[in-house]
Amino acid sequence: MKLLSWNIQWGRGMDGQVDLARIIRTIRQIDEFDVICLQEVAVNFSSLPGSRGENQVAELSAQLPGYTAIYGAATDVPGSRGGRSQFGNAIFTRLPVGQVWRHLLPWQAELATPSMQRVLVEAVVTTNIGPLRTMTTHLEYYSQHQREIQIDAIRRLHQEACAMSQRKFLAEERSKTFEAFPRSAEAILCGDLNFPATAPERAQILESFNDGTPSFHDTWSVLNPGTPHAPTVGIHPVDFVDRPECYDFVLITSGLVKHLKTHGIDAETKASDHQPVWIELR
Repeated sequence: MKLLSWNIQWGRGMDGQVDLARIIRTIRQIDEFDVICLQEVAVNFSSLPGSRGENQVAELSAQLPGYTAIYGAATDVPGSRGGRSQFGNAIFTRLPVGQVWRHLLPWQAELATPSMQRVLVEAVVTTNIGPLRTMTTHLEYYSQHQREIQIDAIRRLHQEACAMSQRKFLAEERSKTFEAFPRSAEAILCGDLNFPATAPERAQILESFNDGTPSFHDTWSVLNPGTPHAPTVGIHPVDFVDRPECYDFVLITSGLVKHLKTHGIDAETKASDHQPVWIELR
């Protein structure tokens, strides 16, 4: 099972051009992936630099035949030219998809710090190593406080999902809207977490649970113990970091560690202001 995660900056490359075909070409040049998790995917957002207000979910779907598209809008506001403008994260997968969740993360008021609504998109996919909860998110950039409460929320959602994985379905949950679908304890969490690998937020999200819930493990560190993270931003000059850093992570639960074979980063592409990151589980 191969998964790629990438903050595509609504398809805008380092040349300032929005080019979704280039995004797909770059992904295919790396490998053929079973799951593609993208952050900063826009719909009808013509105010974004370089954008025509295109429906990026539809355009990406058209270039990924055979994939199911799952979109979670964090921002959903009136469009400047009518309709709704949306901004969020997407999962594209060629694996069978079970139940899907779109979790809005907490957004507390901070009067002096910019922030925006954030979302965690979750889909259960069937893989050759069993059903997996695949989750992608994009945490707050400006505020460490917001990131911390968002991480707490993700950890609570993970605990709830693991508890639900132990439930036996009741008779009333076998049909119609009450029908229950499997939800595994094992999970992958990926995305642009907007903190460097040395930040306390990383320790927060990897902290062990005291109730037996499987903890998360950083795939880079599993395969490269004791080695500093390779950077995923700032390899090409950007205005939000002053040196290369790792902001983009793929985390897996304890039961998946033995299946982890590969962690890769494309350090060359300039198709976004972030670099794509991928893993392989076998």
